Formats: sequence, C-alpha cells, structure tokens
Amino acid sequence: MVEEVLLATMPLIPGYVVEDILGLVTGSSVRTRGFGGRFISGLQSIKGGRGSAYLSEIEKARTEALEELKTKASEVGANAVLSINFETTEILEGFIVVTVYGTAVKIRREK
Repeated sequence: MVEEVLLATMPLIPGYVVEDILGLVTGSSVRTRGFGGRFISGLQSIKGGRGSAYLSEIEKARTEALEELKTKASEVGANAVLSINFETTEILEGFIVVTVYGTAVKIRREK
C-alpha cells in the first residue's frame, strides 16, 4: 500500500509549506468496454441522456490513473502532488485513455 500522498489541483495546499520540488509525475489507464458494453452504449445514444456504460469505465480509469500517480510520487519520495490535471481521450474504437499529471513535492505543516 502506498503511503498517504496528498493530491491537489491547486499549486499550494493551505496550511502546508513546500519543502522540496521533486518533479513531474504521471499516471495513466487505458480501458475499454466489451462488445456488450458498446452495444448498450449504442442503445443509450439512440435514446439520448446519460451514457452510464462509458461513465463507469471513465471513473474506473480515473481511479487507476490516480493510484499510479500516487505510487510514482511515493517512489520519488513525495508526500503530495500539486497542480494535478487530467486528460481524457479515446483511441481506436472504444478505448478510453485517462492520463493524470502533476508536480511531486515534499510538504510539511506550517508551524
């Protein structure tokens, strides 16, 4: 299990001081729906509304990418990742790619 790594989309975390900048870290995940999932998504697109079949896969991919980001941050000695950003794309037909990146840092609580 990865030691606790704080994640923030902001460049600073209130109440903490950045002691060391360790560099860029990334995490990514590629997921796909099987034929059945793509079929259900196709039916949902005809009807309109929320595409729950793909939404579920995107959420899983986002979680996997964040876990990989935390692991890589921990490996370089970071206890936080700041300025996190996500990119989501689709490659081929039905493959969802989620990439997350940010700056790995060492932080400590302010006194």
